[in-house]
Amino acid sequence: MPEAAHSNQFTSPSTTSPSTTGVSGNAAAGDNAPAGPGATTAPDATAGAASAEQPAPYGGPVSAPAAPPRRIRTLDLIKAKAEGRRWAMLTSYDQYTAALFEQAGVEALLIGDSAANNVYGHATTLPVTVDELIPLARAVASATSRALIVADLPFGSYEISDEQAVATAVRFMKEAGVHAVKLEGGARIASRIKAITTAGIPVMAHIGFTPQAEHNLGGYKVQGRGDAGSALLDDARAVAEAGAFSVVMEMVPSGLAGQVTSELTIPTVGIGAGADCDAQVLVWQDMAGLRTGKAPRFVKRYADLHSVLTEAVGTYVDEVKSGVFPEPERSFD
Repeated sequence: MPEAAHSNQFTSPSTTSPSTTGVSGNAAAGDNAPAGPGATTAPDATAGAASAEQPAPYGGPVSAPAAPPRRIRTLDLIKAKAEGRRWAMLTSYDQYTAALFEQAGVEALLIGDSAANNVYGHATTLPVTVDELIPLARAVASATSRALIVADLPFGSYEISDEQAVATAVRFMKEAGVHAVKLEGGARIASRIKAITTAGIPVMAHIGFTPQAEHNLGGYKVQGRGDAGSALLDDARAVAEAGAFSVVMEMVPSGLAGQVTSELTIPTVGIGAGADCDAQVLVWQDMAGLRTGKAPRFVKRYADLHSVLTEAVGTYVDEVKSGVFPEPERSFD
């Protein structure tokens, strides 16, 4: 995995020893260095141009391997809060975005049940299943070496009992290789959090607006305003006491989110919860402008990927239809 493009506050950059070049001493000194006794003349560089030499298939010069980057742990994120350092999280559902986001410096990647809306084409998160999320989570975990990988437990996979919740979390750990799971709800699911963490699996909680309960909540509405603020505070305390290592707060008034953040010792992750949270998360298709149409108020688009891809695909279609592509240099004799 390439080293992160941005400096990382959790892991030290890996160091590499200078690799040997495989070039002889005379050649390394310059093209005009005199040949030693018994030296042979090197073949002309243009010889065999029709069949270019390939890298040696049986190994090469030995050099010290780069130390692999250390994986970010839940304790690293808790320590970051204690030291006043913020961190970023994005959703990811495939190997290419996972590797790119990690290289750009994202500390945590979430395989969200938002895959329902952003991968599988559903209108809500409710239809996505464990069997649909595990392959996506496996791809993200396999493509990364540094970021903490968190997977959502989808609707219906943990509500029935503590035992069901543990069994689902175990599947994500064993079959997908994630490092933590996330589930929605506050005090009402505290026993699920305790059961999962007791089984040795880290849990990220999720309070405020919980999309899996959108019908019960009456739609996409800000949670915790007015008298409801005390209930949200109780939810935050309950999930922390149950053993969650962090808590997502979605669509929560910023002042209330700041109060939760200052009270809890575990990191808070905001999505529509203001700037006082310890971390922020966005759905990557929203952040990069792949999704079109009206976005939620809390979304900031950092690119216009929809336009970029539309232009690129349009050019490809035009060149195929006009015969421009493939060019001679992209064809074989």
